[in-house]
Order: sequence, then C-alpha cells, then structure tokens
Amino acid sequence: MSEINFRKLTGFFFIIGAILVYIPYTLLVMNFDYPDILRLPTAEILTRFQAGGNSLIYTWLAIAWVGLPLLLGAIMLKRILERENSPFLETATTLGVIGFIVQVIGLLRWVFVVPVLTRLFTDPTTDAVTKTSVSAVFVAVHQYGGVVLGEHLGQFFTIIWMSLISGIIYRSKMFSKWVAWLGWFASAVYLLAQTELLATAIPSFPVIDWAGFYGSLLWLLWMLVLGVYLVKYQNTSHRIN
Repeated sequence: MSEINFRKLTGFFFIIGAILVYIPYTLLVMNFDYPDILRLPTAEILTRFQAGGNSLIYTWLAIAWVGLPLLLGAIMLKRILERENSPFLETATTLGVIGFIVQVIGLLRWVFVVPVLTRLFTDPTTDAVTKTSVSAVFVAVHQYGGVVLGEHLGQFFTIIWMSLISGIIYRSKMFSKWVAWLGWFASAVYLLAQTELLATAIPSFPVIDWAGFYGSLLWLLWMLVLGVYLVKYQNTSHRIN
C-alpha cells in the first residue's frame, strides 16, 4: 500500500472513530445525565438505569466498541511516525492500546453486570437485605470497574499516549505545531479529571468537576484534527510496505 493511501486510511479511522464515539456519548449525556450520574447514590443510579430500558444498555455497548477505529488508527499511526525516530513511540503506542482495552472493560460493566444488579434491586419482590447486598456489590463493581480501570488507568494511559504522540508530531512535517499544542492542552485538562477520582477515595480532595467533560471533548477534537491532517497530507515520496 502506498504511503499516502495508508496515511489516508489512518486518518479516516481517527475521524470516523471520533464521530462514532461522540454519538453514544451525547445520547448518554441527554438520556442518563452522564457523567454526573456516576457520583449519585446507588439507588438513584440503578432506578434510572432500569427506567432507561434496553436502549440504554445498547448505548453503553455502542460507546464501548465504536471507538475501535481509534485503536486501529493509533496502531497505524505508529508506522507513520516511525521515521521520526522517537524513542517514545513504542511505549506511547503500547500504553494507548492498554488504555483502550481497560476503558472497554470498564464500560462493559454497564452491559453485562449493571443490568443484572438493576433487575434485582428494582424487583418489587426483593427484600431489604438483598437490596443492601446488591448495593454493596454495585459500589464495588462501580469503583473497581469504573473508577480504577475505565477512568483512572484507561484515561491516564490515554493521556500519556496523547502527550507523547503530541511531542513526536511537534517535530513532524505532516502536522502544524498547534496540533501538538492542542494535544498537550487536552492532556492537561483531561489529567485534571483525575481529581474527581481521588475524591472518591479521599472525600476532602479538591475536585475540578468540569475537567472530565471538557477533557474528553478536547481528546475527541484532537483526534479528529489528527485525522484531518493525515488525510490532507499529500507527500508521496515514500511507501509503507
């Protein structure tokens, strides 16, 4: 495959992936008050999840997997940037892949675990003792699958990937330097969202509550811009075999 075609395909993966992730993300914001609902009491979360029905489960399934083009794009981007001879490229790509995997694992709890707990909790025949047990299980799954895997490890590894890749593309002729600065800015904002996660373990920890929402939007915007630059760049002096 010629380099220009490989680059365009990589760019299309970033563009399509960013758009596809944004769609179910927006639906969750509109229909489930995401991400604010994540910190509400267990009873309210499960009750509202039950009210969302199967369509809400499908939305969570979609947001877990529609980002797959972004994973493919990140892996293919490594081959494109190899000519920059950066010692951090391999590490960055590995962390990006790990970040994607653990985020998917965290998100899929809403598809395969939370619905089961929700049915038990909202069943009118369920006694108070069982409801208390279900609540405890949900908190444990929510904290580990969501906070530890999806939000902390997943987002943190993604932030490192984005920061390192921005450093590499800063020196690349394929991108304007402002694209790298956008990546660093998005990384910094997204990193501030970790304060909310620490507050789940240390309630007195100061929280920057807007960072998670805007950090995720800036992350998607950066990948969209990255894709556009890859599609538009027309240098044909090399081939990727």
